Amino acid sequence: MLPEALMQTERLAYSVEESAQLLGIHYFSVYRMIQRGKLRACRVLRGKLLVPRSELLKLLKVE
Repeated sequence: MLPEALMQTERLAYSVEESAQLLGIHYFSVYRMIQRGKLRACRVLRGKLLVPRSELLKLLKVE
């Protein structure tokens, strides 16, 4: 089941911590998925990682 926050929002990207909450997993698991190439992320100001909304939806196979 898809998290309501992900479907109702218009945000383009989420922090690693927010992504983990939406996916229902530990934030370190999100870092590992990014490292292994299973989840694409971009670096923004001060090196912060953001996960695009489209990547989360793709991971959940919605789009």
